[in-house]
Amino acid sequence: MAYKAVVVGASGLIGRKLLNILWHWPEYDEIISIGRKKINLKNKKLTQLIVDFDHLDSYAEQINGHALFCCLGTTRDKTPDPTAYRVIDHDYPVKLAEIAHKNGVSQYHFVSSIGANAASSSFYLKTKGETEDDIKSIGLNCLHIYQPSVLTGHRNDRGLLEQFTIKFMWLINPLLIGPLKKYQSVPAYSVAMAMFKQSLKNKEGIFIHPSDKIKKSK
Repeated sequence: MAYKAVVVGASGLIGRKLLNILWHWPEYDEIISIGRKKINLKNKKLTQLIVDFDHLDSYAEQINGHALFCCLGTTRDKTPDPTAYRVIDHDYPVKLAEIAHKNGVSQYHFVSSIGANAASSSFYLKTKGETEDDIKSIGLNCLHIYQPSVLTGHRNDRGLLEQFTIKFMWLINPLLIGPLKKYQSVPAYSVAMAMFKQSLKNKEGIFIHPSDKIKKSK
């Protein structure tokens, strides 16, 4: 049996890796990519749906299938306004989860962040934590939350701070052992592959995957 996947945020680092995996493996024979702009990728399995995220209900009929992979996210460099940032990192993923639940999508896969916590003093981690909590409350049949640490992988639009952080993590990764291992940087490809592998398992419930578990995902 082949599945249908919906990928939101396919232009990002994880989303592009995930698309590549989905169309090279036979378990999925239909892929719907949802984004603001068309991406320069073509494949016989792929259909691109260009949407206005502020009116997601208008596209609800097309948001269906076995799994919805939400790879949406922004950075403070790209979206310095906190209100706009929260809309992208919280409102859109929650709305997508509501639509997925209503349409009977079997699984919802959400990329969050290590340290996500609604009680955090960090705006970024607080937003991620609130998003996780709000998605959990929807009642999805199967919810996978991925909490990667610093992501590695080629991307042309990295800011200077992000580039520095990645280089710094390469230096300290060997020191992060035991309970600190989950803070090691993780390749974006590993996150995408973990999402794909988990989507092939017929499980119910809520599953959390921090960086160390993502690397070991089978």
